[in-house]
Amino acid sequence: MDAQKHVTNFGAGPAKLPHSVLLEAQKELLDYKGLGISVLEMSHRTSDFSKIIRTAENLLRELLNIPDNYKVIFLQGGGSGQFSAVPLNLIGLKEARIADYVVTGGWSAKAAKEAEKYAKVNLVHPKLSSYTKVPDPSAWNLNPDASYVYYCANETVHGVEFDFVPDVGKAVLVCDMSSNFLSRPVDVSKFGVIFAGAQKNIGTAGVTAVIVREDLLGFTLKECPIALDYKTQSENASLYNTPPCFSVYIMGLVLEWIKNNGGVVAMDKLSQTKSQMIYDIIDNSNGFYVCPVERKNRSRMNVPFRIGSIKGDEALEKKFLDKAVEYNMISLKGHRSVGGIRASLYNALTIEDVQKLSAHMKSFMEMHQS
Repeated sequence: MDAQKHVTNFGAGPAKLPHSVLLEAQKELLDYKGLGISVLEMSHRTSDFSKIIRTAENLLRELLNIPDNYKVIFLQGGGSGQFSAVPLNLIGLKEARIADYVVTGGWSAKAAKEAEKYAKVNLVHPKLSSYTKVPDPSAWNLNPDASYVYYCANETVHGVEFDFVPDVGKAVLVCDMSSNFLSRPVDVSKFGVIFAGAQKNIGTAGVTAVIVREDLLGFTLKECPIALDYKTQSENASLYNTPPCFSVYIMGLVLEWIKNNGGVVAMDKLSQTKSQMIYDIIDNSNGFYVCPVERKNRSRMNVPFRIGSIKGDEALEKKFLDKAVEYNMISLKGHRSVGGIRASLYNALTIEDVQKLSAHMKSFMEMHQS
């Protein structure tokens, strides 16, 4: 690839990283802060790595204003690992071993299915015929004996995002925030557990940030793998076993970048601006572009759309994607389960990146709209 060519990655994850973060990692790849070794070679037992992991935790606490009675741990296994970890750690909170799941897309559906191995899963609303909205909470059937209530804040595949935090009373609220983490302010005190795979908004694949309230520790089922045990990992400062060291390092750099660029409030404003640029084109295209998601639940992180009709014209969509590659824009193809186009607009995507996509959408529509 031509070293001067700027390629914009609209992928759903692993996603684009801030350019300054890549430059910093490049500089320290061969010699980390004068130690004479690569950051990739650093032992997790050294004081230098302990400083890296503490810095990442402190930055995360600062950015989200995490209360003191919450633990922050960094685990392996991705978001999917937490589909198991959540019930293994929390289902023991109540004897009934019931868990409430709000299923609004592919990822929450997978989480619910995984939880069935360890708990009786209560789907709080009837199965949706298609994932295009968040069902009205007034119709949810929450079980008072449930150990926790689980939902996914943003579904990357279907482009459905919650614009509110569910009110579940005194129940323990668990949220998968993998794909909109640090894109908007969050009141952590409303949650029992928040988790987020790093590879979308806060770093590279390999590490998952978990925020867990202290009083929820110690209820782990005996069959829980120790690497997924929140209490054990918390007591060992995420160092019970060798953590994904390089991924933690990159995450720290990204968290610092977010802080230096205005924090979560600034990311929130940027995500609104970027997503609105794309949705405006869709809504003003007279049906040439179609987003299947109800407006109030449209994701600001993952914008899915079809070309030509709600079912899509595959030939036109292929032309659109091919032309995008010519313009150095990649990973715009929709998830294999739904097809179409999907633009993921995570924190590292700049206004200029999105303007580039907007220009392509406008010119393509002008050329092909009948």
